[in-house]
This record gives sequence, C-alpha cells and structure tokens, in this order.
Amino acid sequence: MNGSREQRGGGGSPRRGGDQGHPHAPITDAGEPPAARRARALEELLVEKGVVSREDVRAHVDWLVSRTPADGARLVARAWVDPAFKTRLLADARAAALELGLDPGPSPIVAAVENTDEVHHMVVCTLCSCYPRALLGPPPAWYKSLAYRSRAVSDPRGVLREFGLELAEGVELRVLDSTADLRYLVLPRRPAGCEAMSEEELAGLVTRDSMIGVAEPLAPVHARG
Repeated sequence: MNGSREQRGGGGSPRRGGDQGHPHAPITDAGEPPAARRARALEELLVEKGVVSREDVRAHVDWLVSRTPADGARLVARAWVDPAFKTRLLADARAAALELGLDPGPSPIVAAVENTDEVHHMVVCTLCSCYPRALLGPPPAWYKSLAYRSRAVSDPRGVLREFGLELAEGVELRVLDSTADLRYLVLPRRPAGCEAMSEEELAGLVTRDSMIGVAEPLAPVHARG
C-alpha cells in the first residue's frame, strides 16, 4: 500500500485530491469582492452579446495599469517653467496634455486648478472614485475610501492635517468634487529653492498626492533636512 486513502463525506461518496470533505467556495472566487464578481459577470454578458471582445477588455485593462503619475508631473513641471503653457493648461488641460504628446484619457473634461499663496485646492469624488487615471495612474486606496470621501467635505483641513499639510489660517481651501465627466488635476505651488533645476528635475519633485491637493511637492534635495 502507498499510504493514501480515500476520504468520504457524510453521504459516503469518495472525495479525492485536495478536497478533504470541507465545504469551500470555488477557488476562482477566493477573496473576490462582490463588485469584482459583478464586473466579471457584466464583462461575460457584453462579450457574449458581441458588444466588446475579450481583446478589447484586456487592452483597456493593460492601458489602465500602465498609467503612472509621471505624465501629470510632466504637465506640472512644464507649467512651472513656461508661463504661456501654464495659461493653456489652466484653460484646457486635455489640449495641454496632447500638446506634450500625453494621453489625457477618455474623460470629456480635465480641468487643471492652480494652488497659490492665497488659495489651495483639494480633490475628492464623493460618489465613487472618479479620477484622472490617464495622467495620475490608478487612484490610491484612501482616495476611494468612504472616510476620505466624506471627511474631505465635512472636515477638509483636518484631513490635510493628517496628511501632514497644515494650511495657514488665511488660505482659502476649495474642495473640488470630481465626476464622470469632469476630472481635476491640481497644479501645486513650485517649491522654493529650485530656480536652477531643469524641467526634468522639477518633474521629480511632483508627487501624486500634490496633484490631488493633499500634499505639497517635494523640496529640492539641498533644501531638505
């Protein structure tokens, strides 16, 4: 004998392999959120009806996961060094992105808003997680959380404080609510002490969070510490 045995369940039917008589959900569903199951079911239905192909879905997913905040940082850095470009960015961020050869994504309107010494902008999507993914990459988990979506409206200065950003008392704070048709990109203030830096070096100071408005850009290395 090789020592292996058949395990039998309560009904007496043999169970083989890794199934040792313990009930469990199908392996493919392990840990899958309900929303993901609904999305997968919808995808199956649309493919079955010929509305989209699996190749279309795969290509779109690949596009989404390939996005990073680097494209948004390029826009900000160019605006910091080119006042005429900044004017065009604030007037039409989609057109400005295309001007640099960047893909602004499918949202009909992408609006850039400028932080100044007098006004600070902070972006939220109170209904779900609308976000300029093409320019900033996938939204962080906290952006999608109910806590951020509610507190960004009810206690925005408190939220910024938790991110380590304390606004001066006289600074006006504007909370902008993204929608499916309108996405926002914050143009943060240029840090002090970076006058001699190149555009590429400036882009390295621009963080995802600073383009959402919950943080300032990084300070130049020589100014840190």
